Amino acid sequence: MIKINLLPIRAARKKETAIQQIIIFCASLVLVAVIVAGMYAFKQMQISSTKNDIAEANHKINELKAKIGKLQELKTLKEQVKKKLDILAQLRKNKTGPAHRLATLSDITPDQLWLTGYGENGPAIKISGIAYTEDLIATFMRSLEASTDFMGAELIVSEQIDSGGTKLKRFEITCKLRTAPEAPKQAAQPAPK
Repeated sequence: MIKINLLPIRAARKKETAIQQIIIFCASLVLVAVIVAGMYAFKQMQISSTKNDIAEANHKINELKAKIGKLQELKTLKEQVKKKLDILAQLRKNKTGPAHRLATLSDITPDQLWLTGYGENGPAIKISGIAYTEDLIATFMRSLEASTDFMGAELIVSEQIDSGGTKLKRFEITCKLRTAPEAPKQAAQPAPK
């Protein structure tokens, strides 16, 4: 009988199978390494992009903080200017107020009546003077009441004095400043239907 030795062929096949398995294993390792490297590179790009977005957002936040700081400065400047304008308006009002009241007093003072004193203490006013008769004092008081600047005229003192042989009436009157009615702060609301 003829015997064929198959051992070298089996060994060669085992060797080829082992080589193929090693090649497949190495190719798999290379493929996995490529996939992992690709994923790592992709994640690094995402991280870099996110870091850039964060940096841009921080830059915008800093710009906005600078703008907010400027707005705060503008608000404080606006408040300071408003306070200064209010003070100027009050000064103008006070400047024209007493001058206007004294002009009114000059206009309503009758002849033969002389004012010797005028004092303001807030809304209270004290006027003193000399007149020939009580009728002139009464006329002066009625004129005070009728004026747009004064109200509540009240005679405090009326006495007779002698000045160089002439009998005169010395008087003191108190009154209050008439305040202009303020404009309503809210507009009139429409009537319900």
